Amino acid sequence: MFKRFIAYYKPHKKIFILDMSASFLIAAIGMGYPVLTQYMLNDWIPNKNLSLVIIGSVSLLLVYIIRALLRYFVQYYGHVMGHQMQATMRTDLFNKLQKLPYSYYDTHETGVINSTMVNDLFDISELAHHGPENILVAGLTVIGSLIYLYTINWILGLILTAVVPILFYVTWYFRKQFAISWRKSRKATAKINARMESSITGIRVTKAFTNEKLEQEKFEVCNNEYLDVRSQILGSMGRFFSISQFLTDLFNVIVLLVGGLFIYFEMPHFEVAEYSVFVISISLFITPINQLLNFIEMLETASSGFERFINILDEEEETKFNGPNELTNVYGDLVFDDVCFSYDNKEDGVLNHVSFSLEKGKTLALVGASGGGKTTICHLIPRFYFLDKGKILLDNVDISEYTLSSLRSKIGIVQQDVFLFGGSIRDNVLYGNPTASEEELLEACKKAKIMDFINSLPNGLDTDIGERGVRLSGGQKQRISIARIFLKNPPILILDEATSALDNTTELLIQNSLNELSKGRTCIIVAHRLSTIKNADVIAVVEEGQIKEMGTHNELINKHQRYETLYNLQFRTEEERS
Repeated sequence: MFKRFIAYYKPHKKIFILDMSASFLIAAIGMGYPVLTQYMLNDWIPNKNLSLVIIGSVSLLLVYIIRALLRYFVQYYGHVMGHQMQATMRTDLFNKLQKLPYSYYDTHETGVINSTMVNDLFDISELAHHGPENILVAGLTVIGSLIYLYTINWILGLILTAVVPILFYVTWYFRKQFAISWRKSRKATAKINARMESSITGIRVTKAFTNEKLEQEKFEVCNNEYLDVRSQILGSMGRFFSISQFLTDLFNVIVLLVGGLFIYFEMPHFEVAEYSVFVISISLFITPINQLLNFIEMLETASSGFERFINILDEEEETKFNGPNELTNVYGDLVFDDVCFSYDNKEDGVLNHVSFSLEKGKTLALVGASGGGKTTICHLIPRFYFLDKGKILLDNVDISEYTLSSLRSKIGIVQQDVFLFGGSIRDNVLYGNPTASEEELLEACKKAKIMDFINSLPNGLDTDIGERGVRLSGGQKQRISIARIFLKNPPILILDEATSALDNTTELLIQNSLNELSKGRTCIIVAHRLSTIKNADVIAVVEEGQIKEMGTHNELINKHQRYETLYNLQFRTEEERS
């Protein structure tokens, strides 16, 4: 994992080297004050050398000005580097998410993914900038200050050195506790984000059912879980920092006691001036030690976030199932050959030995109770999921032989649960063919019978529809999604309750347009309305993951089996009304 983190520094080698060089100079300049103090106390002041005192002070001021400029460089360009690395990671993560299969999103909540995209990557970028800088500056300062303290008095320096291993043992011990606690914290944070996303997305349903209190209770469960985890972290941090600060404070006590005893007993080669300089200079050693200790928190925060980031990057990509060939010309014959499929490889499959054939230009209507497997059949054709057994053939070629992108480019899907992107009507219709001309765009909208509505809007096609099309009615959203398919103009159509959100008048208009679009194309329809099903070339009754009956409307009615029962229960009143 460390190597993968380091790899993100490669595009920024120049700025990283300059940043580290500036940090090195900052650490070196930090040594100036105690060194100057030693000379003043031991030489310049006792010898009444005022000019050297002034020159030394002015020189130190100039060096501090240089250090201020160096700190600006480190703060600005170091953060720029960190944010550029964060942007690269965010791009890698987003691109990875585009390549993951449908099944990944069946088991991972959007809010949890967003937590990694925003919170985790921010913490990682902070480590990317401050981590090397803190280690270099604090590490060099510790080493330099310790050497310097040895030059003042090697006995006191040796005593300080003896305490340092104890301090780092305590640090290593608590680091393990931090690692566990921060992983729990990340999970708790992700749960809060997921709960927030779910509640905000469903706020209209919440208000419609007056369940605000229920949502508050659900949120408080996540919030309290997060609070408990954070309390554990704070407890670990409290113990760690109190003990480590006590050990660093112990440095002062030891130096004060030992130095005082040396002076009291008039030890040879131990002068008051040296002792004073040592006491002043010990802060030069303790300060970077504390910086390194504080760095532990940043390290564990970023490490747990980077682990979650890497876990997503290591997920199996959908492209693993790419076939070797590009699908170009499509005739349109479709065959399901003994297809079996289950989610998560469960023994009780969603589809069990499904077989049927559909000729080019023909329409297959799938009917049956909800949960029987109709939508799953539709999802398998563009390979949103991958078969457990059997084959799906397109023009006598297994669809697994084609690349996913070329296969899906030849299939148009209109679903019952319409999803529109935030933006304008134009943006959403052009999603079907981003390179379409204005004339093609307008023609698609006309075929979807939505131009009258568009023309009634002040901004026409450029009207903002809000998040997920919240400013549109269900029928308007459905017609935009149908216009999107008209613009794509695919040879294979999948209509999964495509007109379910429309009123009867609009449905008739759209159905006429869909009938026109279906001419010469292979079409699979999932519907519960007789008007949509009756004119299909073939109807399949899907129950419990199997096709129980197939035939035309009249053939199935005359069999007096499942379809007739379904027809009498679901469709007869509709036919009588018409």
